[in-house]
Amino acid sequence: MSMQHVAAALERVETVLRRRPAMGLHDDAPATARWESGTRIVASHANGTQMATDMPCELGGTGDKVTPGWLFRAGLASCAATSIAMHAAAAGIELSALEVRASSKSDTRALLGLHEVDGAPVHPAPCDVQLAIRIAAPGIAPGRLRTLVTQACGRSPIPSAVQTALPVDLHIDVGTT
Repeated sequence: MSMQHVAAALERVETVLRRRPAMGLHDDAPATARWESGTRIVASHANGTQMATDMPCELGGTGDKVTPGWLFRAGLASCAATSIAMHAAAAGIELSALEVRASSKSDTRALLGLHEVDGAPVHPAPCDVQLAIRIAAPGIAPGRLRTLVTQACGRSPIPSAVQTALPVDLHIDVGTT
């Protein structure tokens, strides 16, 4: 799909949403994760796409699949990259390179319910999250590309959810065996 095609699609959507803003609010496609065995989980999309996860051997898994934490970082990086590409297309910028690397640091003690020496709980969320972005576009000033990246990441759903620490509304249905 060409960047011109993306720009045209964005223009159409923007025209519709300016006339009918309520159309912008929609339910996102749910992800359903089902336990298979051990620490093996299969997440599914309504369109049939599936992704298996597992934990490393040290935590009882097989280590042959990506972890849920990696999927989180992959979603973060992919969402930011998509937003940057869309913003570049809308601005008429032809990218020659775009790479987003999401990394974080986590403390496994939280997964096990362990505490700090002083008794404080160890937080299960990553201790920090970074996005490292490499972008290039012939003839475009570095400052303009930095501004584009900053604006695009500020409008990107997953980075924004992480930035604002969106609360999770937990619903529990206890079934019978």
